[in-house]
Amino acid sequence: MLAAAAVSINPDDPLSGLAVGEQPEPTVPDGWTTVSIRAAALNHHDLFSLRGVGLPADRLPMILGCDAAGVSADGEDVVIHAVIGDPARGGGDETLDPSRTLLSELHPGTLAERIAVPRANLVPKPASLSWEEAACLPTAWLTAYRMVVSRAGLPPDGGGRILVQGAGGGVATAALLIGKAAGHTVFVTSRDEAKRRRALDLGADLAVEPGARLPTQVDAVIETVGAATWSHSVRALVPGGRIVCSGATSGPNPPAELNRIFFRQLSVIGTTMGSRGELLGLVELLDRTGTRPLIDDVRPLAEARASFERLAHGEMFGKLVLTV
Repeated sequence: MLAAAAVSINPDDPLSGLAVGEQPEPTVPDGWTTVSIRAAALNHHDLFSLRGVGLPADRLPMILGCDAAGVSADGEDVVIHAVIGDPARGGGDETLDPSRTLLSELHPGTLAERIAVPRANLVPKPASLSWEEAACLPTAWLTAYRMVVSRAGLPPDGGGRILVQGAGGGVATAALLIGKAAGHTVFVTSRDEAKRRRALDLGADLAVEPGARLPTQVDAVIETVGAATWSHSVRALVPGGRIVCSGATSGPNPPAELNRIFFRQLSVIGTTMGSRGELLGLVELLDRTGTRPLIDDVRPLAEARASFERLAHGEMFGKLVLTV
């Protein structure tokens, strides 16, 4: 079957290890099933894998990809949950299973004509979502949903105030759209004026440069940038507010500012991906509100290399989708 796979590791030239061609059909363990992929989306995780981050050479070749939607062996339209883990070992949350992994790390990923996944990892796809839209959800959008809806401590019926650092990034853009869909006021930051304008077009209530004074303090900060924005995130919060962090693209070791954190009783919450239940909640939110992922480019799986090149050079605003 046709697939996009990592066949070698090169930290300096990751695309040299990408092969788009024939790979073996999936094997199906007990409790697993197959899905015929209709659309799959790229993530920076795929480039990290080609650099050897989380993917050692002894697991090659490895079909890449975490995000996809398709048709199950039973004929159901489904979205694939990318976290392979045991909820029981995580206290009801498979993302807290110490042995949890993502598709394309230990098990072949989604950039293929077919994939084998645990039956429990299938979520029904509503007819209102296109294949391309549904394929965008399991990684960046699920991470953002967990941050905004599950971890930020915001009012469930809306009315909260959020600061999203680093508008334009995949998780940050999803957090903006999810925050507005959930009825919250959303401020964003970006060094890039064009990205600030785009964020306003997407519904942001305010878009400013990093570090700029806000008109009011916020209940929660969605933090994926790290060192460059950390001080602003800490100072932007109301007493008792929360920083929800799922990344640190500018560096993982900012000054902690512990005096401000304990005196103002702030919480710093780390999060990664989301549970199957949260993916169900995300799909329901989009189905109900009409909010949709931004898609920059769609092309056939056979042209995956061109999409990887766009990803590597940052030449997109929105998701890169491959169709089968």
